[in-house]
Amino acid sequence: MAYVINDDCINCGACEPGCPVSAISEADGKRVIDADTCIECGACASVCPVGAPNPQ
Repeated sequence: MAYVINDDCINCGACEPGCPVSAISEADGKRVIDADTCIECGACASVCPVGAPNPQ
């Protein structure tokens, strides 16, 4: 299952450059992950300071 970013997101952007498939973008004041593009690698979760990205 693709990762999703929960409401704990502080919109710091740390996750976006680490995504190897560029599945993360900004929307409505937080980062979001395109489920169709996500390869479930967990790179975003490993760099997030608040643990917002989680497997869906």
